[in-house]
Amino acid sequence: MADVHADVNADVNAGADARPARGAPQSSRVSEAGAGWNCQQVGTFQRLRPNRATFTWLRPGTLWRSRNEILAQLFGDPSAEVRRRWVEAQRERGVDPDFRIFREVGEDFTFLVLGDTGEGDASQYAVVPGLLKAGEGTSFAVIASDVIYPTGSGNEYRDKFYRPYQDYRAPIYAVPGNHDWYDGLGGFMRVFCEAQPLEVREQGFRLSPSGLRGLLWKKPAKIDEEALATARRMRSAPGQRATMPAPYWVLDLGRLLVVGIDTGIRGDIDREQGEWLRRISADPRPKILITGKPIYVRNDHHPCDIEGGGTVDDIVRDPAHNYVAAIGGDVHNYQRFPVRVGDRVIQYIVSGGGGAFMHATHTIPRVDVGGVHEDDFKCYPLRGDSLSFYSLLYSRRLRMRWLCLTPDEGLALMSRHVGNVPPRSIAADPDGTSPPPDTAGSGGGGDGVGGVVGGGGGRVRTAPVRITARMKWAARLLGGWPMPFHLPVGRVFHRWISELSDWDTPPFFKSFLHVSVTGDVLRIRCLAATGCLAQEIDPPLEDEVEIPLARTVA
Repeated sequence: MADVHADVNADVNAGADARPARGAPQSSRVSEAGAGWNCQQVGTFQRLRPNRATFTWLRPGTLWRSRNEILAQLFGDPSAEVRRRWVEAQRERGVDPDFRIFREVGEDFTFLVLGDTGEGDASQYAVVPGLLKAGEGTSFAVIASDVIYPTGSGNEYRDKFYRPYQDYRAPIYAVPGNHDWYDGLGGFMRVFCEAQPLEVREQGFRLSPSGLRGLLWKKPAKIDEEALATARRMRSAPGQRATMPAPYWVLDLGRLLVVGIDTGIRGDIDREQGEWLRRISADPRPKILITGKPIYVRNDHHPCDIEGGGTVDDIVRDPAHNYVAAIGGDVHNYQRFPVRVGDRVIQYIVSGGGGAFMHATHTIPRVDVGGVHEDDFKCYPLRGDSLSFYSLLYSRRLRMRWLCLTPDEGLALMSRHVGNVPPRSIAADPDGTSPPPDTAGSGGGGDGVGGVVGGGGGRVRTAPVRITARMKWAARLLGGWPMPFHLPVGRVFHRWISELSDWDTPPFFKSFLHVSVTGDVLRIRCLAATGCLAQEIDPPLEDEVEIPLARTVA
């Protein structure tokens, strides 16, 4: 075999002018307007919604329906055993033994990846117009985790899957997330694999962890087949149809393999799936992994255990397996970690901003995991925008005006806290124009934050923002600044407060990936959806990386 791929990935953002070319869409790295602040006109997505219902985790009934997450943590996760039953049933139906899906896409092709989509409210539908525009001509899309909230019911696919994506003309594949498993994967398997429900196995009560779990466990919902058949007609064109062989699969695209795995509720995989993954990964062609749980996230490494020993990341990092990227959902924002493994760089990406509430990024600490330097790490929304938005949200809800931080203040605080160069010009005009040279600060001295954004001749000098005690305390309460005695505010905020802070007005800070193979280059682009009309018409490019694909020879 020839060598599998080149050892250098190109960060297209590195050294680039911070200002876009004339006519190009502005991103949050260029201006507040590009981030969706001061939205001049709300987008057309509102007309796509079936109703004005809002999904919220504040309803006790929603939390009770999602109880299987807690039960799996307390009494053990039965996902592996149930998955084995689904796989056995699919094999009996005669599906491809390697769960391989063949697609003729040609030498050059494009596809979309979006994660954690199915809330069915404004935050999901706000992504649709930009996704449809960017998705024109793409060969397919993949949903990475949590197709349907809160519990993956097959009775909720109409308005959370079929309706929003009815005008996307290509097939949609998916890997399940933990929420899809709260229904025992029944809805997911019925929709994506056309599988019939599993036979219910009654075991009776036993005084054991599994017995207690079974007493409280939410059982799969009975699917209304007539309603589902009606919903299916929304995506019934020949080019839209797709049937997957199992909850984990491999898309064979000729030059590239896209490998999807099922990580269940707790983020691990069973022995049979692990053996399948090792077998599929032995193919020398370049691969992208799609997983329900990200391997790198929030400066943490979660390698994904395999029952019986080893991890998914062991397989990804093996140079013989030729993985160039690993993309996971579950966390509702965008993060990218370029991790050097020997003489290669593997792009580990979080892409969970496809429709559900936004997980805060301002609680992500300075990045150093896997040897990744903070300035090579990318996220969306920017930490400063995340902090500013949550400060605005809670200053209104709690009637505490002092809690509100402007976008500039948020950027200054977060850049000071993590020690990076502000990713957007601070104190720029709303359209991204930098301040006059005689008023721009260098960022040195005092308690102000300024700096230089961009590289080469296009660098933009930023004006300093004076960081006050009021700003620091606001950031502390929101998990964006160290608390005295190092209280774990950041982790508490990420785990609970974000989930209770959903909203239905712009900016939404949603995102999805546009992946292309052109010549010998694979390009992954993160595109934003703010809910504003300007970003619907031309989705902003928030991040982009190019990965060389060397040809493989058997």
